[in-house]
Order: sequence, then structure tokens, then C-alpha cells
Amino acid sequence: MSFPQAVVGPGRHPLDPEPVRSTKAPAVFALGLIAFLAGPLVGGLVPATIALLLARQAEREAYASGGYLTGAAWIRRGTVLAWSGITLAACALVLALVVGIFNYANAPLQDFAPGID
Repeated sequence: MSFPQAVVGPGRHPLDPEPVRSTKAPAVFALGLIAFLAGPLVGGLVPATIALLLARQAEREAYASGGYLTGAAWIRRGTVLAWSGITLAACALVLALVVGIFNYANAPLQDFAPGID
């Protein structure tokens, strides 16, 4: 007597759960995209920080799940966008500092009346 075999991929047991996308992966990507778009306005630092923290949690959960949580590409893209947003915010701050220094250096000196020391 033979039993029908379940058709599964190599290395998978028929009772293994189906892989599911991590719910944090799209959130990491969305926050990274917001950070990238708002980075030059220095408003991207908060979503970038949240995206990096969520990415770290999502990567730990995916590792602990043994391969049943997917979405690593979304997490990777979101992390790259978040770091790009942080870089753009830092560049915007440095540019604002340089422009401020040049404006301060080119400001006219205060001219007092002739009889005042």
C-alpha cells in the first residue's frame, strides 16, 4: 500500500508553514523613502531613525523565524534610503553652516560716530 506524496520544494517538510512577508518590511521601506525625500529639509532624521530601528527588529525576527519571514529586499532598500536621508540631512546642515559663516563674515561692521571710542 502506498501513500500519495505531497509535492513540496527541496528541503521542505509538508507540514512546514508557508513563508510570509514581514509586516515591518514595507514600513521600513516607507519610512526610508520619507527620510530620503525629507532629508534635504533636515526633517528626514526622525523617520530615518525609526526606519533603522524597525529594520534591526525585522532582521532579528526574520533570522529567528528560520526563513519563514521574507521581505529582506524591502528592508535592505529601506535601510539604504534611510542612510541616504541621514546623509542628505547632514549635507544640508553643513551647507547651512557654511552659508551662515560666509554671511556673517561679509556682514558690514558697525560704524560708530566719529567721537565715540
